[in-house]
Amino acid sequence: MSETDSTHTDDQVVGKGRPTPRRKDREAAARRPLVSNNRKERKSRQREQRDKARDGMARGDERYLPLRDKGPQRKWVRDFVDSRWNFGEFLIPMMFAVIIATFLPSMEAQVISIMVLWAFFALAIIDAFWLGRQVRRGLGAKYGPENVEKGVRWYGAMRALQMRGLRLPKAQVARGEKPA
Repeated sequence: MSETDSTHTDDQVVGKGRPTPRRKDREAAARRPLVSNNRKERKSRQREQRDKARDGMARGDERYLPLRDKGPQRKWVRDFVDSRWNFGEFLIPMMFAVIIATFLPSMEAQVISIMVLWAFFALAIIDAFWLGRQVRRGLGAKYGPENVEKGVRWYGAMRALQMRGLRLPKAQVARGEKPA
């Protein structure tokens, strides 16, 4: 044997290097649940996580946004829609007014209210098309016409049809303010 072989055998550890755990300890570890039995603690932790995610989404934090809302172009569209008045955001209150008007005893008032609703609905659709063109043009000027994402016109139109207070993520710009 050479010198290197003898030193090599001295450095080797025989066995696993730690004592075998006792059976009682192993069984106790196996009995412990993998998930905490404290439901109140788990529910409060989940509630905190949901609240944090909801607040982050309302603020427009990219980490908490769903995939459809992520990206700089979508943020620009949100800001553009929020910076203007849209006919679509008044559509739901107008529908409630028409429902109330249908309870009036006058048939003429009921028919007129329905016609006004249809006219307002047509205005909201025309406004949504016009908004889509402005969004396409604005994003084309900022990012280049070939770099505009698909679906931004529809995204802007759907946001414009929602009442401002119910939009998520919440409006980050005031009306009349230009998006960055």
